Amino acid sequence: MSNKTLYKGFTMIDGTGKEPVSNAWFLVEGKKITKIGQGDDLPSAEDINIVDLDDKVVMPGLINSHVHITMEPVGDPFSLLMSESLAKTALRGAANLRKHLLSGTTYFRDLGAPGGVDLALRDAVKEGLIEGPEFLAASKVVTMTGGHGWPMGREADGVDETRKAAREQLKEGADLIKIMATGGVMTQGVEPGSPQLSKEEMESAIIEAHKAGKKTASHAQGTEGIKNAILAGIDSIEHGIFLDDEVIQLMVEKGVYLVPTLVAPYFIVENGVEAGIPKDAVDKSEMVMGSHMESFRKAYEAGVKIAMGTDAGTPFNLHDGAPYELKLMVDCGMTPMESLVSSTKTSAELLGIDEEYGTLEEGKFADFLVLDESPLDNLDTLFNINSVYKLGQLVK
Repeated sequence: MSNKTLYKGFTMIDGTGKEPVSNAWFLVEGKKITKIGQGDDLPSAEDINIVDLDDKVVMPGLINSHVHITMEPVGDPFSLLMSESLAKTALRGAANLRKHLLSGTTYFRDLGAPGGVDLALRDAVKEGLIEGPEFLAASKVVTMTGGHGWPMGREADGVDETRKAAREQLKEGADLIKIMATGGVMTQGVEPGSPQLSKEEMESAIIEAHKAGKKTASHAQGTEGIKNAILAGIDSIEHGIFLDDEVIQLMVEKGVYLVPTLVAPYFIVENGVEAGIPKDAVDKSEMVMGSHMESFRKAYEAGVKIAMGTDAGTPFNLHDGAPYELKLMVDCGMTPMESLVSSTKTSAELLGIDEEYGTLEEGKFADFLVLDESPLDNLDTLFNINSVYKLGQLVK
């Protein structure tokens, strides 16, 4: 059977932000797109399979920059994670991988898991043992003793310890280093706005990651902690709930990405204590949600680079729910096209995979979605995807 397939007759949203192209076609050979064109002047050969996508819309697969693949989006995910075996956690992760893939996420970044489970899942996908999106894995988060995320973290205090903690994750095979700059919503007894690891502690870990050619991400919600992370050399700020003008300007100047995860507190507030979410998490989410959305608006208007991430795995933040984040980004000022670019091209750039992923261009991997209508007119169409292709293969 031929490994060449011609897809034709569709409207193409290529992920770059350019206007959609009608009556488009592309040729996939093996895992990659080799030719792209428009109109009826099609490549011809006896060994080409033809798939007619007349009246469909094709766009790149979604790239989710903030996922916790081993966490179950129940009321209290941390308690569940701490109570089960690593074997059960791994099986849960494998099930969640399939949810992401079938809902249109073809690549993602995992930002913290216990016991190296995310590294094993990543390798199992690459080896074809299980089905799921490819992804980058951070392994254990680097956090202060008792700091945010400590149940799945490497607790470290002082410059030498954070340096060693980063080196340990790199030794295990982590693709990036995740560092906790502030408190957070889901860890009991910590405040989202309060700084945790110091600038100097973060800097030693960041230097180790960068020496190894790896990127860094920081859970950072409060203004002082966000500033500390940026001055320490961080590559992306996750959440960014309390952004002031100075911090936003620093992000623009230094090219630091924002991964807002607007849906994370949104779903905690929407579901509340009655759904089994700890009261302190609900109270903290109610406190931060308005500031979170306002910070996003200010960062977007100032030109901060924004990559889509959901924080999937937090309470009721489902592993097949990425389109909810796009809708909230549009509610906070983005155009639908900008939300799509944020979820494809910009995420690929943040992850450092943009030479081969993130846009529909010749020479890139054939990760794409087939939709029944344009998401530019109706983002809800992303909840009901017609077909998902990963590395040139139909997976749904």
